[in-house]
Amino acid sequence: MRRFGPAAEVVAIERAPDPPAPGAGEVLVSVELSPIEQADLHRAEGRFADRALPYLGGLEGMGRVVAAGEATLALRPGDRVLLPPLVGAWRERLLLPAAGLIRLPPGDPLALGQLTVNPPTAWLILRAASLAPGDWVIQNAAASSCGRYLIGLARWMGFRTLNVVRRPEHEPALRALGADAVLVDGPDLAERAAAITGPEGARLAVDAVGGAATGRLVATLGDGGELVVYGMLAGEPCLVDPHHLVHRGVSARGFFLGAWLAEAQAGERAETYATLATLIAEGRIASPVEAVYPLDRVRDALTHAARPGRTGRIALSPDGSLVTA
Repeated sequence: MRRFGPAAEVVAIERAPDPPAPGAGEVLVSVELSPIEQADLHRAEGRFADRALPYLGGLEGMGRVVAAGEATLALRPGDRVLLPPLVGAWRERLLLPAAGLIRLPPGDPLALGQLTVNPPTAWLILRAASLAPGDWVIQNAAASSCGRYLIGLARWMGFRTLNVVRRPEHEPALRALGADAVLVDGPDLAERAAAITGPEGARLAVDAVGGAATGRLVATLGDGGELVVYGMLAGEPCLVDPHHLVHRGVSARGFFLGAWLAEAQAGERAETYATLATLIAEGRIASPVEAVYPLDRVRDALTHAARPGRTGRIALSPDGSLVTA
């Protein structure tokens, strides 16, 4: 991207020299999969704090080691690895330091290739909240990738989920993932949620939308509940009645995975990703992939990713190994 705007309009494919052979402690990785994140679309539009141009697209990805330099003991050709976040994964091959790369377990590559962003976002939000087994967690954008991971993780951790969607046809798929309840968003959301959670309400509300949707979520919380905002799909400020904060003790905070990636110790990051990779490989948490495009059709892929009503993620396969579209 050399300018900001709608992703499908500003993206351009450029030919770069092939990476050199890996040196000591380095590996050459063929990029198999890079899911297109909502954040990829936002970054193209210039909505990130980092507005440096030009930049390489692709906030996350997965690939196979095709060559390893000397003294690279932990990784060998054929190993599947998680690419570092923000590496610029929309390219065919990457030369990377072997230290810190996470080797992935055997499993479905379309599932494992989605590990970097959404699973740890859902995991860290749930782990940081004051929740007890059986507590209710309410979230909007529940049919999103992060929403689906949150459903599976909450169920695995012993929490119940009330999942807010825009269209009722999402309910069967979310129920299959373990959702306890699914509601279509609307002005009477609090009343309908209370009929499910009871007068104690939800303990945690997870907001990916913003705008008036934030206020509707907060109204479903019990006294002393917590709001976590991690997305801005509406592109509008969060609107919350201060009554809930002042008189009912509701607290609010934001979550940004990039901050955790920058601040967490290497051991904590490795442990988090290893745990989540195991859960994905075991099929305990999942998010479907609707289509995988080759790199030369990146504009089609970005147009598809921005399309409403999708049933799964859209991804790129820069080396062409996992293309389905």
